[in-house]
Amino acid sequence: MTRQNFTRLLSVSLLALCGWTHAADVYPSKPIRLLVGFAAGGPTDVIARVLAKDMTATLGQAVVVENKAGASSMIATREVRNSPADGYTLLFSSLGMNVNPILLGEQAGYNPKTDFTPISNAAVLPMVVVAAYDSPLRTISDLLKQARSKPEAVSFASSGSGGSGHLAAELLATSAKAKMLHVPYKGNGPALLEVMAGRVDFMIYPVVGLADYVATKRVHVLAVGTAKRLAQFPDAPTMAEAGFSGFEETAPWVGLLGPAKTPPAVVARLHEAMTKALVKPEVRAQLEKLGAVIVGDTPAEFTAFLKRDYERWDGVIKAAAVKADLN
Repeated sequence: MTRQNFTRLLSVSLLALCGWTHAADVYPSKPIRLLVGFAAGGPTDVIARVLAKDMTATLGQAVVVENKAGASSMIATREVRNSPADGYTLLFSSLGMNVNPILLGEQAGYNPKTDFTPISNAAVLPMVVVAAYDSPLRTISDLLKQARSKPEAVSFASSGSGGSGHLAAELLATSAKAKMLHVPYKGNGPALLEVMAGRVDFMIYPVVGLADYVATKRVHVLAVGTAKRLAQFPDAPTMAEAGFSGFEETAPWVGLLGPAKTPPAVVARLHEAMTKALVKPEVRAQLEKLGAVIVGDTPAEFTAFLKRDYERWDGVIKAAAVKADLN
């Protein structure tokens, strides 16, 4: 290479570097799309909107939540996967991001391990083990004693195959070496109604909105899937107290991700804006009212968590022979 060509190449490289640095410095320079793979009004959507509002003020550009519901959140996930890695199309996702590819393989249309850049896990939504208020099953010990008496002696409801409640119950069953009967429904609401009526023995239900059913004596809490007892149900033991440590990590997470290879400076800016929101008293109050446990971890911590999350559900799905619900 001649000296002249070397000088020209060096100049071009420096200009490119300066341009990239400038782009990172001015990010964001236009509105940011935040895709949610669920319908408006659900916990993931509500939390995304609370954070988007505060992040808009911090970033100086609108963070606009777009609901792309359908295909177990895969429509939104695929769109972000195929978007430019510039920080202007982001994903606010949950447990299904890892679970769908385990159940569907390449049909999911993305690889959760390589196609995204984790930014931060905003919060987790704890799960609670409930039975009808007048059920003879008063503790996890009662439940497992009956379940071990014969295969499928105990039934559990869920919002559908492969959902968080289904997988958490399968984890309990495999950990306890018991075979339970899964009864899937089209959503948590119909499933809980069947539990309250006593037609299904129990279910593992998200904490959001559960307190009213406990207060009106329609359900009884057998245990909570949190590291510490919940203030809403102080008499209910944790799953660890019931003999199943680490169960709190089964709680569905809600977190922020970008496409693979999103620039580190952009990731840092987004992480800063999100964690700044999560420490504000008014934001914390809104999320805690939903029953969310705030996390706000680093990109590296979120990456490590997602790896553990994938491995855990991969093991549970294979052990319980869970199949995708394609209806």
